[in-house]
Amino acid sequence: QMSLELQRNISQWESYIQSETMLQAVKLGDRINYYPSDLSGGQKQRVAIARALVSHPKLVLADEPTAALDSKSGRDVVNLMQQLAKEQDCTILIVTHDNRILDIADRIINMEDGYLIQHD
Repeated sequence: QMSLELQRNISQWESYIQSETMLQAVKLGDRINYYPSDLSGGQKQRVAIARALVSHPKLVLADEPTAALDSKSGRDVVNLMQQLAKEQDCTILIVTHDNRILDIADRIINMEDGYLIQHD
C-alpha cells in the first residue's frame, strides 16, 4: 500500500483494494497481512514487484532482482515481472549479473568497468 499512499487522489480503501489485487497477481493474496520475516526470499521479491507495479508506472528500475534467489525462483520472478509489465505497458530496466535471465530481454546492453562494450 505504501506507494499508493503517496498518491493523493486514491482513498485508503482504494489503496487497499489495489494492493490486494496486485498481491493476488503475484500469487501472494493470501499473505497480505504477513510480515517480511514470515516470507521466503522469492516471496519478498514478488512483494517488491507488486509494490513497484501497483501504481502503474511507465518505467521500473530493477537492480539485481534475482540476486538472492535460486535459479528457479529467479526465473519465476523475472517471468512475472515481464508478464505484469506487458499487461501494464510498462518498461522494466534490469541491471543484473545473472546471465540465466537474459533470454527474456527485448534488448541487452553490456557494460564493463563503466563503459559500453556491446549492445543489440
